[in-house]
Amino acid sequence: MPNYPASSRDFASVFVSISTALRSSFLGLALLAGNLGAAVPAPAEEDPVFAQMSPFGIGSCRRTSFVPEFWVPQMAAIGIQDCRNTRLSWEVMEPKKGEWAWEKADERRQVFADHKMRVGGTLMGNPKWVKGWKKQKKGPGLPVSDLPAWSNYVYEVVKHCKDQIKYWEIWNEPPNFTYQDQTAKDYGKVVATAYDAAKKADPGAKIGLATKSAHIQYLQDAINAGAKNKFDYVTLHPYEMLGSVLRGRGTEAVFMSVVPNVRAMLRRVNPEKADVPVIYTELGVSAAPTSTRHGHGPEGQAYGLVKAMAMCIAQGVTSVNWFQARDGDSGPMGLLEKDGTPRPSYTAMGQLIKHLGHHPEFLGWTRLNGKHWAFFFQGPAGPAMITWAYRNQPDQLDFGQEVQIVDPLTGNATNRAKYQLTRAPAIVLGPPEKLLAEAKAKRDEPMLWDGHDYSEDQTVSIHFKDGKSVERGLHTNAADEVAADVIAYGGSARAGTVPGGTTFIVDPSFLGGQPTPLRISAVVRRNDNNDPAGFRLNYEGPGNRNGYKLAPDWYEIPDNKEWHTATFDLPDAYFVYMYGFNFSFDSQGKKFNKYYLQSVTVEKLPPKTAAAGN
Repeated sequence: MPNYPASSRDFASVFVSISTALRSSFLGLALLAGNLGAAVPAPAEEDPVFAQMSPFGIGSCRRTSFVPEFWVPQMAAIGIQDCRNTRLSWEVMEPKKGEWAWEKADERRQVFADHKMRVGGTLMGNPKWVKGWKKQKKGPGLPVSDLPAWSNYVYEVVKHCKDQIKYWEIWNEPPNFTYQDQTAKDYGKVVATAYDAAKKADPGAKIGLATKSAHIQYLQDAINAGAKNKFDYVTLHPYEMLGSVLRGRGTEAVFMSVVPNVRAMLRRVNPEKADVPVIYTELGVSAAPTSTRHGHGPEGQAYGLVKAMAMCIAQGVTSVNWFQARDGDSGPMGLLEKDGTPRPSYTAMGQLIKHLGHHPEFLGWTRLNGKHWAFFFQGPAGPAMITWAYRNQPDQLDFGQEVQIVDPLTGNATNRAKYQLTRAPAIVLGPPEKLLAEAKAKRDEPMLWDGHDYSEDQTVSIHFKDGKSVERGLHTNAADEVAADVIAYGGSARAGTVPGGTTFIVDPSFLGGQPTPLRISAVVRRNDNNDPAGFRLNYEGPGNRNGYKLAPDWYEIPDNKEWHTATFDLPDAYFVYMYGFNFSFDSQGKKFNKYYLQSVTVEKLPPKTAAAGN
């Protein structure tokens, strides 16, 4: 389920199967740095366990996992065949040492079998009887103090379920639900132990290396700390990135960079596993009212599902266990309401399966009218295109011929040659051959944010000029329409008090998912009253369980008599958009945020040049 640590909640509120050509089990991504959005080449040999998986999967929360009979039939009715179910936790299966509670678990498993639904398991937990157990608010920590008992639990559960469950995720969203003093090194030990035990119980079992959100740094740290070659697939939960796309921030390229970033990391630290499947075992959108912090409303939830599935398939995600089937303990996240009433997202999922098939082939992509993302797939009845208005800005499309346009929220279809594109995604059947040919030609090209490839550039920047944001490879969370531009001392600037205005996203093509020493420079001055102001830099880097770290020094803005340049050299920058952004300026809330920001520049540095400080 979504987990927003305190340090990221403000940003999250702003941001908030396998086919012949794209099954990520065997992706051979020959991506250069900066080619992050490119589609994938043809796969190599297929693993039968992953080959049968569809991108259209479903998941459940803790509460609804206990009662699959209340939602599995409705999921099966629209063609969903893959599910993530978590109720095989250690404390549930072995409440007392040596005593196994199989009966209820087997009854639940039978529900999936009766509806011909493949199910994956999550291995986690730390019963009170285990050596070293201690109480904490957010659940049990990693059982590193009793790895033999953990090994036995994994062995017994995998052996008992091997007739039905073949893929096993190790823990849910680590480092969430672990003790605060536990690190990726501890998780690496738990994964390695589980891998050996599972393979002993069932040589055909597949083990998943997991993390929260898109915490790719944590995966890297775990691999380096003992999990190397001890996993068969990778799982992520990139909720925050999807939320940014839905709010019209224009961050589709960021969402499309996730799988390539994972591949880049694996090629660097564990090349033997560079092509393992990437599965989103959770991804969802809240149907709560749009007036709430993370709510998108029922229709917005459905829009998010369609957009997410199109982008996930295009970048090579093997399967998405949409969170979730029916409302439970995580609010209105379900395709079904708490009483079982279908939401528009339920219909949308069914329409996607109907028109794209269980194993859609990604054909390519293009940008309609030069700006609106359009993804093409080979469906059961022919090519299908999914598109929506970029940054939620309506536009008129002229296809030059009549096409069939399906509303995924209702299934209603109309024939027309012209169409008013809005933030609502549309499924276009029988797209013009000219567009299809254009998309196929672009299939392996990078999906660039603003049409420019910054991989060879040494700097990216953003300037606030004439009341507008001039973005050259560096973007801010606060778009022009929501940010208060402030004209000061005859020059343009942005107030540091604007929500999201001091949170930044580097173009995915600039760094190519590689750790790169960087220099970040900001031109600033105090406000008109000359109030004390300053900030620390909060940035993405490895070795931190929360994915972000504060630069060691506080920058105090001297005065408002002139513009001043704050400079931060970062030897360990590793920008992978864990929460959808790369760095921000932290002014301790409203206490020291009374300043103006004129420009920000990010510069690549030679490895020996960077040193922490300002």
